[in-house]
This record gives sequence, C-alpha cells and structure tokens, in this order.
Amino acid sequence: MKCRFPLEFASMTDTGQVRSHNEDAVIVCDNGGFAVLADGMGGYNAGEVASSMATLLIQDVIKNQFQARTDQALSGTGRGVDCLSATAALLVHAIESANLAILEASLREADYRGMGTTIVAALFDEDGVTIAHVGDSRAYRLRDGILVQITRDHSLLQEQLDAGLITAAQAKYAQHKNLITRAVGVDVVIEIETNYFDVIPGDYYLLCSDGLSDMLSDVHIANVVNTCGDDIATATRELVAQANESGGRDNISVVIVRVGRVV
Repeated sequence: MKCRFPLEFASMTDTGQVRSHNEDAVIVCDNGGFAVLADGMGGYNAGEVASSMATLLIQDVIKNQFQARTDQALSGTGRGVDCLSATAALLVHAIESANLAILEASLREADYRGMGTTIVAALFDEDGVTIAHVGDSRAYRLRDGILVQITRDHSLLQEQLDAGLITAAQAKYAQHKNLITRAVGVDVVIEIETNYFDVIPGDYYLLCSDGLSDMLSDVHIANVVNTCGDDIATATRELVAQANESGGRDNISVVIVRVGRVV
C-alpha cells in the first residue's frame, strides 16, 4: 500500500577523497516508495560486489512481492517474522534473501571470501515508514527543523557507549570506530533491526553511509538540509561536497526522502 502523501526522492554516491573505488551502492524507487543503501566491505572489489548484490536483490524481492503484501506478516521468512507487520516482514525477507545470496557467492568465489555489507532500507506504506538496518549505515528524520537519528549503530563503538565505557565526547576520537558487529553476507543467521515511524507532511528522511556521518556532525547535516529546504537534490549534492571538504576519508552515500502534502 503506497504512502498517502506524495514522496520525493534524491540520492547520490561518491568515492570520496581517499578510496580508489566506491564500495557503496544506492537504489531508490519512487513508484514503490522505498530506498536501499549499502556500504560494502571486503578485499579486492568484493565490497562493491556485496553492496551491489544486496541493493539489487532487495529491490527485486520488494518489487516481486509488493503487490502480494497484506496486513498479515509473511510466513516462513525468518525468525520472529510472524509478529512483525507485513511491511517489516517484507523487508526482513528481502534482506535475508540478500544475506544468503552474498554468503553463497563468497563461499563459491575465492576473490569474494569475507565480503559483506551494511544495509539501511526505508519502505513507506500508507501512513508511515519502516526502517530496516544491519550495521552502521544510518537513518535520520528531520521534522520541524530538528534532526534525529532513528537507527542505532550495530558497532563496537555503540556497544562501548551503551555500556558506559566511553563518553560521547570520547567516541568522536575513538580508534576502530567503524568496527561493526552485524553485517549482511557473513553468516547464515542474521539479526535485522526494524522500526516503524509515523510520517507527516514536511518530514525529511535521510539514509547515509558512515562516509557522511563520520565527516559531518548531526548539526551540520541538519543545517544543510534546512538551508536547502524543498530542494533535496541540491541538499544531497551539498552534503557529499561538504563531506569531501571535511576529508572524504570514505565513500559517501546519501538518500533524502521528502514527504509532501496532499493537494
């Protein structure tokens, strides 16, 4: 079921200033009301293989099953799916399918051994959006000018923060801050976090890889989007440009979705 509010999507991915190639991948589908962003990892070109496989496979599953979705959760799509909404179940099923495909490819091809990817995906329905994620690629919501991170990183750094071992101020300068504790394509069993949020006209939803969030603070990101207003294409370009100006130490990917008003 499509969102009852009009949605506008803008996206951009960039290699950055340090990396030789781009291991991020982004897919947006205006008609289907969804977006998927992945940040790959692995030697040689395996990271970009994993992220590309993940985004394309998730897109295919969503498109193939979108019309068959009902208010009941899909059956047989993984642990805990029966208690999920149909939208969350569809995302879980799609990510699980990508996980197995990537894992099988890594076991089959020596060059792909150890590859994997983060995922953050947003799927809009009539009145809200379901966010599914694995790893440290993030989703934010900007509402009334205030930016809030609506995903929680699956990372060693986040676990240290949660345990009170380091402070938020110390986390900014922590070593190994990008060590993730979950990834797609590295194990048969995968733990996928899903959350549902109501949407209202005027909302902005932003997905990004850590190449953006490590380079720009949340306040900086909010200022860019607020300054650009309804011009989300310019906002995505400006965010990537400013991440590069700040060092561009990783690949940078951004998706912005603007929720419009019914006219």
